Amino acid sequence: MKRRDLFAATAGAALAAALPARARAAGTVSGDSAPAGAFEIVAAFSGAGPSGIAVTPSGRVFVGFPRHADNHREATLAELRDGTLIPYPDAAMSLPSSRPPEQRLMSIHGMTTDSEGRLWAIDDGKLAGQPIAPGAAKVIGIDPATDRVIATIVLTPPAMREDSHMNDLRVDLTHGARGTAYVADSSFGHTGALVVVDIATGRQRRVLAAHRSTQPEAGFRAVLEGRPLRYDAAHPTFPVGGADSITLSADSTRLYYSPLTSRRLYSIATDLLANFDATEAQLAAGVVDHGEKVMTDGLATDAANRLYLTAGEHDAIMRLSPDGSMDVVVRDPRIVWPDGIFADATHVWCTLGQWNRLPGFNGGKDLRQPPYLLIRTPIVSSPELS
Repeated sequence: MKRRDLFAATAGAALAAALPARARAAGTVSGDSAPAGAFEIVAAFSGAGPSGIAVTPSGRVFVGFPRHADNHREATLAELRDGTLIPYPDAAMSLPSSRPPEQRLMSIHGMTTDSEGRLWAIDDGKLAGQPIAPGAAKVIGIDPATDRVIATIVLTPPAMREDSHMNDLRVDLTHGARGTAYVADSSFGHTGALVVVDIATGRQRRVLAAHRSTQPEAGFRAVLEGRPLRYDAAHPTFPVGGADSITLSADSTRLYYSPLTSRRLYSIATDLLANFDATEAQLAAGVVDHGEKVMTDGLATDAANRLYLTAGEHDAIMRLSPDGSMDVVVRDPRIVWPDGIFADATHVWCTLGQWNRLPGFNGGKDLRQPPYLLIRTPIVSSPELS
């Protein structure tokens, strides 16, 4: 079994002191490792960059390592167990092989768990430098109780496009015989949308593809690591895209989402979104614009219905409460392009992908500084949870 060098930690401060200087500086320009909030480095990965993160109720930790930016030869889905990455659900599915695309994991991106604690992932199907092969992009469900695949739903046209970038997903067990998956397609082009998948039947459709809530904002400006950057579809200088961040409300009655190249938060009732008979006009009329937040690549929800926001422009993770107030959970110069985010009962977990440092956004120079960090920060109890 192939192992990846990594550092596992029990406390952020202790690990930061123990890590070599390069690891302490990972994700920074200045090398400053002093945190402005409480967070713990769970692991530091020296190989491929992480994206998706999911934690089961029993505490099992799963990490996704997509291949759309680097067509690496390591596991694309792995369980972090005692400081070691174990290909999951097994090496045959997670490592590169000659098996047909629909029978293996190509490029695991967003991840989540459902209300029964089962693991779900979106396979974006993309290998760097190659077109997406038929059968490669799919929704995958795995039951950690048995470590068996319980669902494989290949995404097909017209729900799937040649330029699709199936980025993240959430699974709602309150709609459909076996649940409904909502997928954010941020697009490798400029055609973002939401994709709705009935897990029992595999029925799927692409929705809100022409709606402002799924599209990148023209002229959008971002400030990343002190650099003001303007969205230019022809010459991107930072990761851009349509519908990207996605999360369910605590009771699964609403889906919250946002384009990557945007600071606005939108939502729609799942009663409407999961209804395959709803027209585009009805769906568009059901979208609620909640106003500005921050630029996000990931959203997560806790049991008190608070939303956690990755805030790459601020080197931070932020929290939006139901009353509309927003606070900083943690801010630190090592939090460079926070990506996948997951809230369990006690902590918020986040992968730091450094995706804005990829060569394609920096004149061909790879500015990433491995190792790539997986961090977590405590959830402060709310009155609803006390």
